[in-house]
Amino acid sequence: MTAKQLYSSPLGILEVECDGVALTALRFATAADAAVSTNIPADIQRWLDCYFSGSRPDYVPPLKLQGTAFQQRVWCELLAIPYGRTTTYGEIARRIGCRSAQAVGQAVGRNPIAVVVPCHRVVGADGTLTGYAYGLELKRRLLELENRN
Repeated sequence: MTAKQLYSSPLGILEVECDGVALTALRFATAADAAVSTNIPADIQRWLDCYFSGSRPDYVPPLKLQGTAFQQRVWCELLAIPYGRTTTYGEIARRIGCRSAQAVGQAVGRNPIAVVVPCHRVVGADGTLTGYAYGLELKRRLLELENRN
């Protein structure tokens, strides 16, 4: 059973889903969502508090990423992008032996765990901000948060 909780970040409300052991989904919530919850598992709460304070978390909370084998490979590459750095869709494609940056982009767009699995760190081939499910302004703000120091 997956429990949904809400977390208030400086960039908006996040909907947190856990299965009792691992984080299964994290997404920015809509304005229609309810009040913020306080029952987020401690390791996820600590990670989010650390991240949104502008510090690099020193661990990744337990994750349960469900998707195709290809999506899993792409999401593993997302987890390897260092805090405060970016990479391109094409570079991820090259690293996993895929000929299509577009296919990588589609997998990145299906990432169920925003922020922790840092799809916001993927940019276009020319370094421009492209394609973020929650809008380019939020992507820019996440990257700025990571580069404050």
